[in-house]
Amino acid sequence: MSSSAKLTVVEVRESLQRFGLADYIVFVASLLICVVIGVYFGWKDWSVQRKRKQNVRRGSAALNYLVGGRKMKIFPVAMSLIASFISGIAVMGASTETYLHGTQFCYVFTAIILMAVSMNFIFLPVYQGLEITSAYAYLQLRFDRRIRLLGSGLFTLATLLHLPIVIYVPALAFNQVSGVNVHIVSTSVCMVCIFYTLVGGIKAVVWTDVIQMFIMIGALILIVLKGTADIGGLGVLIERNMASGRIEAPNFNFDPTERHTIWAIFIGGGSFWMGKNAIHQMMIQRYLALPTFRDAQKALLCFTVGIILLLMTCFYNGLLIYATFHDCDPLTTGLAKAKDQLIPVLLMKVLGNYPGLAGLFISGIFSASLSSLSTGLNSLSAIVLEDFVKPFVRKPLSERSTRYIMRGTVLAFGIVAVALVLVVEKLGTVLQLSMSLVPISLGPLLGLFLLGMLLPWVDASSAFGGALCGLLTMSYIVIRAQIAVAAKEMLIPAKPVSVEGCEYEFELPPGYNTSTTLPPQMVEKSIHHVSYLYYTFIGAATTVLIGSISAAILRRQQPSKLDPLLVAPFVRKIYFPHSIPRTVVTTHTFDNKEDTALYLTCLLFYEYASRRNYVALTHAQPPTGTRG
Repeated sequence: MSSSAKLTVVEVRESLQRFGLADYIVFVASLLICVVIGVYFGWKDWSVQRKRKQNVRRGSAALNYLVGGRKMKIFPVAMSLIASFISGIAVMGASTETYLHGTQFCYVFTAIILMAVSMNFIFLPVYQGLEITSAYAYLQLRFDRRIRLLGSGLFTLATLLHLPIVIYVPALAFNQVSGVNVHIVSTSVCMVCIFYTLVGGIKAVVWTDVIQMFIMIGALILIVLKGTADIGGLGVLIERNMASGRIEAPNFNFDPTERHTIWAIFIGGGSFWMGKNAIHQMMIQRYLALPTFRDAQKALLCFTVGIILLLMTCFYNGLLIYATFHDCDPLTTGLAKAKDQLIPVLLMKVLGNYPGLAGLFISGIFSASLSSLSTGLNSLSAIVLEDFVKPFVRKPLSERSTRYIMRGTVLAFGIVAVALVLVVEKLGTVLQLSMSLVPISLGPLLGLFLLGMLLPWVDASSAFGGALCGLLTMSYIVIRAQIAVAAKEMLIPAKPVSVEGCEYEFELPPGYNTSTTLPPQMVEKSIHHVSYLYYTFIGAATTVLIGSISAAILRRQQPSKLDPLLVAPFVRKIYFPHSIPRTVVTTHTFDNKEDTALYLTCLLFYEYASRRNYVALTHAQPPTGTRG
C-alpha cells in the first residue's frame, strides 16, 4: 500500500464510473418504452370511453383502470407478479446479504413454498369467489367497515414504508456507476414511473412489468456468465466461498434471537412472504385481473417457480462478488461507499468495458424497482378510491371524478415516496430494513385475514382488539430494535474478508480487523433481540391469539350465520357441510367490458342470495345475531 506507483481508491472508483454514451442510450430507451406503453394504454382506454360515452355504466373506469376489466392474460400477469415482488431490494439486497453473511438466507425457498400453499388453499379461493377490487373489501364483508378502514390504513402505512426503500436502491446503483447524485436520479426516474402509472393504469403497469422483467433477467444472466468466466469458472467460485465459510448448511438452532436459522426463515420468512403476497393489494390486484380461479392458480405457480429461480440467481451473485474480491474487500477499502453498492462495483468490473451492457444492467435494477413502485402506486389508488372515498360519499361518483381521484392519488403518493428517500438513506442495509419496517403493519394485517378466513367464530370487535394489540407489540419491537441497531447494541457478525491482494492505495478504518470477525459482545437479551424474520409472525400471532381468545370468551359471533364464501374452502367443509357448492365453471364474456362486469355482479348476487336462503332454511330460524 506504500508504493507511489499505485492508484488511490478514489482514482480506482472514478475509473470504474465508465457509464458512457451507449449506456445512457440503453438506460433512457428503457424508460421511454415504459412511457410509450403508458401513453398507449391511456389513449386506448380514453378512445373506448369516448366512443361509448352514451352507454358507459358507472364504475367502468375504475374496473378498467384497477383490474383491466378482469380480462388480463396469465403470462403478463405472472411476469408482473414476479417483477413487482422481486424489486431492486431483492436484486441488490440478496446479493449483499450473501456476501456479508453467507448462504443461510438462501433457504428462503422453503418460505416461498409455504406462501404458495397458503395462497392456493386459503386466500385465492376466497378472493376469486367474491370478485372484489380491493382486497380489504373482504374485511368489511367479513367483519365491518371499521376493520376495513383499519386494514386499508395498515396497507397504506406498509406501502409508504416500503416504496422509499424501493426507490433508493437503484439510485444507489446508478450513483456508483455514473457519479450522478442519488436524489437527482431517484427524483427524475420516479417522475417517469409516476407518469406512466398515472396515465395507463393497471394495463400499463402489467405490460411495462413484462418488458422490465425481460431486461432484468437478461442483465442478471449477463453478469452471471461473464463474471463466472472471469474468475476461472464455477469451481473457483465454490472453492473460494467454501474456504471463507460462506456456503453453509441449514442452521437448525432453536434460538429465536439468532439472525438466520431454518426455523426463522421458514416460519418467520413464510409469514412475511404470505403477508406480502396473500393479503397485499399490490399482488392481489394482479390475481383479480384474471377471469377465473384456474387462471389465478396457474399465475401463482409461474410466480412461485420464477421468484425462486430469480432469488437463487441473486444469491449466486453474492457468492460471485466474494469470489471476485476475495483478497480485496471493496467495503473495507472504500471502493464501495455503501454495502448495497457491491453489485454495481462488480458490474463495472465485469461489464464496464462493453458499451451498453452496464446500461442494460442498471436498467434491469431500475426496472425491478420501478415495477414495484408503479404497482404500489396503482394499488394505493385502488385503496383510496374503494376504501376511503366511495364509502363516505352520498352520491355515486361520476366517471370524471373517479379518474381524477385515482390519478391524483398516484401523483400525491409518488411525491411523498420520493421525499421519504431522504429518511431511508440514513438507515441500514435495504434487505433487513424492508423486512423490519414493513412488518409493523403487515403482521397485524395478516392476522386479521387469518382470523376472518380460518376462525368463523371471531367477531369484528375481537378482531379489532387483536389487531391493535398486534400493532402496538410490533411497533415497540421494531422501533426498539432499530434504536438498538443505531446504538450498536445489536452487532451482526459478518463473514471474514481480506485486503491483502489490493493493488491500489487506501486507508483502513481505525481498529478494523480484516481477517477475523470480532466475537459478539454478551448482552442481556430482550424481546427486541428476536430475529427480524420473526416480526411478521409475531404481529400476526398476537392478533390471532388475542382476537380468538376474546371471541371465545364473548361469544358474539355464531359461525352458522356467516356467509360460507367468506371462509377458506376447507373451513367451509367443517362449519358449513350443507352449503351449496360453487358449480359455476364457465365465465361469460362480452365485447363490452361493462356488460361483463354487470353479468359477474348479477351472477355473484344470485349465488350469494341462494347460499343465504339455503343456510337459513337449513337452520330453520331467522338470523338474530349481528354480522359485522
